Amino acid sequence: MGPKAKKSGSKKKKITKAERLKLLQEEEERRLKEEEEARLKYEKEEKERLEIQRIEKEKWNRLEAKDLERRNEELEELYLLERCFPEAEKLKQETRLLSRWKHYIQCDGSPDPSVAQEMNTFISLWKEKTNETFEEVIEKSKVVLNLIEKLKFILLETPPCDLQDKNIIQYQESILQLQELLHLKFNVATEILLRQASTLADLDSGNMEKVIKDENVTLYVWANLKKNPRHRSVRFSETQIGFEIPRILATSDIAVRLLHTHYDHVSALHPVSTPSKEHTSTVTELVKDDIENVEKAIGKEVEEESKQQEKRSYLIQEEEIKVEEEQDDIEVKTSSAEEESEAIKCELEMKILSETVSAAQLLLVENSSEKPDFFENDVVDLCQFTTLGGVYHLDILELPPQCKPVKGWMIVEILKEGLQKYTYPPETTEDFETENAFPPIEVTLEVHENVIFFEDPVVVRWDAEGQHWRTDGISNVSYKPNERLVTFSLDTFGPVTLIQDAHINMPYQSWELRPLDVNKVLLTVTTVFTEIQIQIKENLCMLSSVKLKDKKHISVLEGTWMTPIPFIIALKEAGLNIFPTRHSHFYVVINNKVPLVEVKAYRQMALLSSAFAFGWSKWNLLCNSTKVVFKVREHLTEERTENPNWALLMFSGDRAQRLKIKEESEAFSEALKEETEFHSTLYHMVRDFASKEAMEKVRSSNCQFVSSVCHMLLSTRLLSYS
Repeated sequence: MGPKAKKSGSKKKKITKAERLKLLQEEEERRLKEEEEARLKYEKEEKERLEIQRIEKEKWNRLEAKDLERRNEELEELYLLERCFPEAEKLKQETRLLSRWKHYIQCDGSPDPSVAQEMNTFISLWKEKTNETFEEVIEKSKVVLNLIEKLKFILLETPPCDLQDKNIIQYQESILQLQELLHLKFNVATEILLRQASTLADLDSGNMEKVIKDENVTLYVWANLKKNPRHRSVRFSETQIGFEIPRILATSDIAVRLLHTHYDHVSALHPVSTPSKEHTSTVTELVKDDIENVEKAIGKEVEEESKQQEKRSYLIQEEEIKVEEEQDDIEVKTSSAEEESEAIKCELEMKILSETVSAAQLLLVENSSEKPDFFENDVVDLCQFTTLGGVYHLDILELPPQCKPVKGWMIVEILKEGLQKYTYPPETTEDFETENAFPPIEVTLEVHENVIFFEDPVVVRWDAEGQHWRTDGISNVSYKPNERLVTFSLDTFGPVTLIQDAHINMPYQSWELRPLDVNKVLLTVTTVFTEIQIQIKENLCMLSSVKLKDKKHISVLEGTWMTPIPFIIALKEAGLNIFPTRHSHFYVVINNKVPLVEVKAYRQMALLSSAFAFGWSKWNLLCNSTKVVFKVREHLTEERTENPNWALLMFSGDRAQRLKIKEESEAFSEALKEETEFHSTLYHMVRDFASKEAMEKVRSSNCQFVSSVCHMLLSTRLLSYS
């Protein structure tokens, strides 16, 4: 066996204890050095940060001090600009008075709806009139509907502070009386028509069928004269509207009536919003006291001046020329004092009007603290849903005695009780053998052509006992959107209507307010289902366009200019509801803002709207309820800019600032944009970067235009509902 081979490589040198201690010491020293360096670096960075913070705070404090220093001056200038609101209200008052005067001098026989005596006389005279045909009632209904509309507009357009409780009750009672009388007249006219059913019978079927169409009412009536058990399908000629009646009705002396009123006189009247009496009386009394005090002071001054001049003139009676000169001086001074008194009185009256307008505007954006009363599962909450397309009055009527020709005369038996409804199903069913003798009646209705449903309509029926709409008692509902036909089965006949979620277009996805021309703007509101464009000029509004899923929808409202309140009502009735109510926040998840901040923002946006465009910002969702954020840019041409240079403004009602961030930024920050300042108003904020031409355009804006834009902004509540 040979010798062992040597192990390759050298042996690892063993570290001594001293060397290990040295290494540990070096490592500790290195660690301490790194910690010291890190500490020094942190201290340096912290010092720099604190220094930057101090500089920023000093800068912020300087800007705040500067803002406070000029606040009174800016607010005074804003007050002068906002005089347009009371001026516009004064013009509205004059227009209302002029309208009443025009009505008075027309002498067309129609009553003044605001005068209770005239309304009572009109109603009494029409009640006494008998034997009116359906066509005559339809013609008269145009006057009645016009009166109802006028009364509703009085309640809506009159500032809440000027509406007394007794007047509200009077107007609402007049509306209800007119509605009831109109429906009664339609019933009487239907009875007169049905008495002639035999003379109007169709030659083929032997039954009577009649369709009468008008802009406000459509009547479909079918009289079962032949009582043919096989004739159970009723379809009105040239329409798909009709019924599938059960055998028991096909063999009975009945008539089926569908009276489609294109308005809703069944639902309860909406309550009139009024400000708290304490607030109204406080504001009014304070300003009235000012007026009285000024009048007394000036009156006293004038009186003393006159006495002094009289005394002086008495002492120098001999100097006739001098007396005459001083008397002239008395007259001049007295007249100038009276002029001054009148000017101050006028100024204080404008102050009252301004406070009244502000209170009314605040009322438009205030949220109700209480949700409407609890409803049963099947009862419709009209704060959440809205009726659309009018009401379909479905009735099964007992056929009245028919006219009979006798020796050249037409003899007819007139029932004392008038038109009677046929009870279906009957109250007692003991005499009937089969269980399913009274099945639900299938009904096919046509949806009003001027109404938009964004989802399939819901059919509801009127519960006369509970005085509300219900969803039960209706089955097998189907909707054909292309034909605009809705088919359903109804357990019992009565008024039915179609409803849609009132907040289907809320919250909005975006919005933009853009100038078009002098005193003319375009408001665009984009929702999940539609894009609505509204033009506003002077005291008028117009629906410019409606887009549904990238397709243009033609509406009868397009191209029609209306004042703001009638315009808002017309849009709601067409299904284009972008106008939240004081209860809407219970049904929509919103970005709620403090009402006073909202009002101030809308007022000042309206003031600037003739030269500046405003737009939705995603950052408005992230700032708190006491602040609003929106985009703004100068816009002097009618053309739309492809890549607009927007500025982001944040406004708290008392302070406006331009933000450093942009719409595309990743995080929200309230940091102030470099080389900008705080201002107390939006007007002074935009003036910092606006052209002279733009500011001149703002200052020369028409007061009615500014008021209309403001009203539309308050009604849509873009800053809270988007």
